Amino acid sequence: MGVVDDNGVMSEDFKVERYNVCDPSKTDYVPCLDNVEESKKLNSSQRGEKYERHCPEEGKGLNRLVPMPKGYRSPIPWPKSRDEVWFSNVPHTRLVEDKDGQNWISIKKNKFIFTGGGTQFIHGADKYLDQIATMVPDIAFGNDTRVALDIGCGVASFGAFLMERHVITLSIAPKDVHENQIQLALERGVPAMVALFATHRLLFPSQAFDLIHCSRCRINWTRDDGILLLEVDRLLRAGGYFVWASQPVYKHEKVLQEQWKEMKDLTSRICWELVKKEGYIAVWQKPQNNSCYLSRRPGVQPPLCDSNVHQDSVWYVGLKACITKLPSNGYGANVTKWPARLHHPPDRLQSIKLDAYVSRKDLFNAESKYWNEIIDSYIQPYHWKEYSQKLMDMRAGFGGFAAALHDLQLNCWVMNVVPVSGFNTLPVLYDHGLIGIMHHCMMMTLSLYDDLI
Repeated sequence: MGVVDDNGVMSEDFKVERYNVCDPSKTDYVPCLDNVEESKKLNSSQRGEKYERHCPEEGKGLNRLVPMPKGYRSPIPWPKSRDEVWFSNVPHTRLVEDKDGQNWISIKKNKFIFTGGGTQFIHGADKYLDQIATMVPDIAFGNDTRVALDIGCGVASFGAFLMERHVITLSIAPKDVHENQIQLALERGVPAMVALFATHRLLFPSQAFDLIHCSRCRINWTRDDGILLLEVDRLLRAGGYFVWASQPVYKHEKVLQEQWKEMKDLTSRICWELVKKEGYIAVWQKPQNNSCYLSRRPGVQPPLCDSNVHQDSVWYVGLKACITKLPSNGYGANVTKWPARLHHPPDRLQSIKLDAYVSRKDLFNAESKYWNEIIDSYIQPYHWKEYSQKLMDMRAGFGGFAAALHDLQLNCWVMNVVPVSGFNTLPVLYDHGLIGIMHHCMMMTLSLYDDLI
């Protein structure tokens, strides 16, 4: 945690003398990124894993403070930060050069300017969202759709503009080498992280997202028996929507049309309904229950997953090319509309495993009551109303801390972390209308750019 003045100088109260400081080139350090020594140990059958993060042996990891960029200034507050940030805080000129002509980002004097565009939505993210809402009114941003996932997010303009529609979007870069885009997204005040698509499940529970979006994210969804799209299917809430904006949707070149044909075939076999196709956008809907899966012809691929691996187990669980069945009791599908769902104990609360018999609903309500009573003691001394935009709760429970902050209508969001060693409350957090991730807290790198951890 760090507190800095406008000259980028850390307050004396927050200096930690027992750690050395990394050299300035590691400003965007990601734990275990491209660990060469560990990758060399992989055999040829582990293809794909070399692109994932492999932590070094004990004693070889980074145990130092990662410095702020030279000239770091207090971030521009939200909502102004949606459109501009200090260049000195995230000095990535190459990204501007690489994305020249794609209407993503530009430099004006001492600031990065975000135009609200992207590779596919060149007329701006707001108009793009309007088009999606018109195509499929049942998506109902900020009502039926509260939690979204943006895969291949660029600088996260999709998520940035959804915020004012009361949708919280977790924007992810599916490759480790895109950490500069994630830094820009976080500086804007948008939830973002590196979440590599390769051989393991992403660290989110089943039925987490009401909507999943991919705008020219350069992922081949149909390769390897559709294993990556099947992970998207696991993450998508029953009745939720997958929005794909890509050249195969509208281009008529032979290769692209073949890709579109393969995509339609795969989505049909996993029981997704193509709700609307317009221009370069296609929108599918996941089924509400298992009836379509169970009525498929014998031998149709992909198969249903075995029940021996729990659908919400995500810590180093390998991907499999199979369909994750939906709970027969409807858990995960029957969430309340936003904003009522923030305080409504979801049915899936009953599926959380605890050490002893206890009323889960009582625990849920007790946690909410606790945070509502003490939250003001955090806000006043830390001046959160003036300064904080992005927070991290390292032991999130059922999300009572984040819910209490939301009730106060602060311009902030919370990344809820559920420790691997504890009870997996992630499904409840997402049913709650919040975002979160499972992680081993001892392995996390704490960013100096977070307002509070």
